[in-house]
Amino acid sequence: MDDKTAGWLNGFLGVAIFSGSLPATRIAVHDLTPLFLTTARAAIAGLIGIALLLLLKQKWPRRGQIGSLSLVALGCVVGFPLLTALALQSITSARATVFIGLLPLSTAVFGVLRGGERPRFGFWLFSLAGAAIVALFALSQGSAGDAWGDGLMIASILVCGLGYAEGARLSRTLGGWQVISFALALSLPVMLPLALTWAPGNPAAIGWPALSALAYVSLFSMLIGFVFWYRGLAQGGIATVGQLQLLQPFLSLALAALLLHEQVGLMVWAVAAGVVVCVAGAKRYA
Repeated sequence: MDDKTAGWLNGFLGVAIFSGSLPATRIAVHDLTPLFLTTARAAIAGLIGIALLLLLKQKWPRRGQIGSLSLVALGCVVGFPLLTALALQSITSARATVFIGLLPLSTAVFGVLRGGERPRFGFWLFSLAGAAIVALFALSQGSAGDAWGDGLMIASILVCGLGYAEGARLSRTLGGWQVISFALALSLPVMLPLALTWAPGNPAAIGWPALSALAYVSLFSMLIGFVFWYRGLAQGGIATVGQLQLLQPFLSLALAALLLHEQVGLMVWAVAAGVVVCVAGAKRYA
């Protein structure tokens, strides 16, 4: 299997795993605060990541790579989980999923800025059209509470795109699973004490659905998904393989309807489909 094909395969597996993140987060914030959920998922994944690094005797990153790993930690370990958890207190996971359609654009922009990639002009036309569709949807549907949640989702997309692009760039030299493990290890001295500080006062009151959701976002969303995703981006190209995220809105919407019994209206599907069409067009010119 050549690198490009392997990149698409690894990228798809990563997207499939990430598709469960928003529905799982929505379930978790019923019983857990966003601050605890963010720090706990990072702490749990960080402990596992450090164990893997030590067990497999990996070389530690060079001093010059610490800054890039800090950006990965800021975007993927702290920023995206915290901002989406806060957003999902005021908007549904189905609504939040529409914004995930902007991740390919965000990833591609940072792929240009940080990874040196140069997509063609048509790529940016389709990408900006997708961004415009989402913006119009948010403006037409948002109440005061929704506007706050929408703003948090947009911020989460920006920091996540930066983390994706920076992690993919590092994966070319460090390896996919090593990058996320090192980023988690870097954030552990902060995230673990905060998780213990913000832990629920009555753990017995936490339901099994919330605990299961915490386990999913800690093990799969925070660690295993990145193993496939960063490797795929490094193999096939950040802007190109990043377009696989066009599948994520549909997978997440289906999970939200199946697991959370959320009403996914025709407008949400139409907007998600419009974003997907634009991103698919952008892929042609990536």
